[in-house]
Amino acid sequence: MGETIPIAVPRKGRPLESVLDRIARRLNVTDLADEIASTLRHEKALTKGSVEPDEENIYHRLAEYSTTDDPTKPEYTVLRDDRAGKPRRIVFDSVTIPLEGVDTDIQLVGREEPFRALRTHEFAMGFDSADLVLEEVVELRSEPLDRIADVNARINPTDTDVRVVTGLGDTVYHTLMATPEVAPGTEPLDRAFLESYEGPLCIEPRYERLVQAVLGTQTLDGVEFRYPEDGREEEAAIAETGLGVYLTVTGSTARDHGLLLGEQLFPSETVLLENESELSETVATVRSLLDGDDLETQLTVDG
Repeated sequence: MGETIPIAVPRKGRPLESVLDRIARRLNVTDLADEIASTLRHEKALTKGSVEPDEENIYHRLAEYSTTDDPTKPEYTVLRDDRAGKPRRIVFDSVTIPLEGVDTDIQLVGREEPFRALRTHEFAMGFDSADLVLEEVVELRSEPLDRIADVNARINPTDTDVRVVTGLGDTVYHTLMATPEVAPGTEPLDRAFLESYEGPLCIEPRYERLVQAVLGTQTLDGVEFRYPEDGREEEAAIAETGLGVYLTVTGSTARDHGLLLGEQLFPSETVLLENESELSETVATVRSLLDGDDLETQLTVDG
């Protein structure tokens, strides 16, 4: 039996589905990827109460989904959501995928924070949101950061050995939003607008460092961060503040609150990561199978 390379992946949600899509495309395991994605979508619907379960006991459903005696079949686990009033939820745990033509398997391993698992050298490779990289390790500079391809240049090599390999193209943008009173439409709502702006800017607290990196510290001179109150809808809080940054796909909810959409500041994208100090010839072979431009919107990282 050949070597097995573990790869850290998100446990649920859009980032995991993006990883499964890439794995399905590259390794010809569409049925497996679809099975995992559909199972987790069903469990999400159960958690939200939009469908009724055939089996009320979550552990009975867990046993039905998981195949513990065959590593090439997916396993799941129960995650207790730490948000108040949220029930336990079935999430992805692991699956082993034999690779054709090489004496190697990969094992997708679910982690709550894959990036941090790479930082602690538990894995040589993994997938996680580019946001977390910005939140934790990119250097803050006066100039803005607006491309996935420029992230590695902002990582201090003494801080971490983890680097971004490529993005997966599942892009949702951190977008500048404002009310007509703050940005009346006589000039573009972009970074240049912020350079002359002084006042409050509404953001999610966990995105403070990310926003500083994306906008650049010079742009934020005279800007004061404000945060939504607990339980307050982000777009509503931005409308009350007058100006803010928030993730959006279509902007329809923002427009419902009377907000104008401005510049798309940075793509919130799932990325393939590697820990450079853990690389081996086998890991490099696996990386070459997963890396590359097979999506029209793909951004490949330089260096």
